[in-house]
Amino acid sequence: MPPQTPAEIIHSEPVPAPAGREIAAPGRAPHAQIIGLGAYRPRRVVTNEELCTSVDSTDEWIRTRTGIAERRWAEPDETLVAMSVQAAAAALADAGIAASDVGCVVLATVTHLEQTPSAAALIAHQLGAVNAAAFDISAGCAGFCHGVALGRDLVQGGSAGHVLVIGAERISDFIDPQDRTTAFIFGDGAGAVVIGPAGRPGIGPVVWGADGSQYGVIGQTRDWKAFMEDPTGPRPFIQMSGQQVFRWASYEMVPVANRALQAAGITVDELDAFIPHQANMRIIDAMVKALKLPEGVPVARDIAAMGNTSAASVPLAMERMRRDGEVPRGGTALLVGFGAGLSYAAQVVRLPWG
Repeated sequence: MPPQTPAEIIHSEPVPAPAGREIAAPGRAPHAQIIGLGAYRPRRVVTNEELCTSVDSTDEWIRTRTGIAERRWAEPDETLVAMSVQAAAAALADAGIAASDVGCVVLATVTHLEQTPSAAALIAHQLGAVNAAAFDISAGCAGFCHGVALGRDLVQGGSAGHVLVIGAERISDFIDPQDRTTAFIFGDGAGAVVIGPAGRPGIGPVVWGADGSQYGVIGQTRDWKAFMEDPTGPRPFIQMSGQQVFRWASYEMVPVANRALQAAGITVDELDAFIPHQANMRIIDAMVKALKLPEGVPVARDIAAMGNTSAASVPLAMERMRRDGEVPRGGTALLVGFGAGLSYAAQVVRLPWG
């Protein structure tokens, strides 16, 4: 008899449960929401003028093509873990909960320089989150939105009472300072949220995926195996096919955003904020136009001051909007992340601040 296909297995008759005790189901929360927000921005401000001393470009050209006026680059003491701990501590204080109440720490990053152990484990230890599971996720610039989706499901499924989701990057470690296609784009920083139980929906269903057919559009100049075999050559730096990313993000992410709105039962006219990944001001403008976003809806534009901070960009942009008083307490925001992989994730969230 040939083996069954997955579809045949799914639709076959249920197998009787073996004798024995039933497995206890975890306690579940009816819904989940963001209850705390924190951010860390490195001290050093790097202007376009400073970058143009090593890159053949101008302040006007960089602003016109990307919308970036300056970015932050971390100094030696501002490690990935140190920035994450600062942002996470601020989020915990904002939520009014102790680190010991956190059941899981999720760090979205692609710039942790150690293969193992996870940076999240050290972050949890330094925070005092002694009861938390901890792990890193790698989904490029979409990583934070992936983390929010995981946090929602962990809380609603009963696996964790509170989840700390951090997006943090030190991309300056991976920048070739003479690469005209990337040197002026990226910045460093960290943002964090606390996700906890709620009596009504606070985080909508995620719409996510990855287009692996375009795996090499954002990546490294060479892989680490090649570097280990020939360490005399240049070390790996980040590289990106900018025009290809621009076309993909400007057109492919709009259907994803619309599906996230539909999944949450929210129309674009009912949004109080649009917080996309801060990749490029022109991409943001193209998405706003294609979504037919009403003119009065605030749009995150943190990229002007921070550059593209990858997995940190959405929470950093969220924190700036709160600081500037752009969104009312309990307002609904559409989050969209996209980046290397090419991975993407989008969801509607209810913002906790006033």
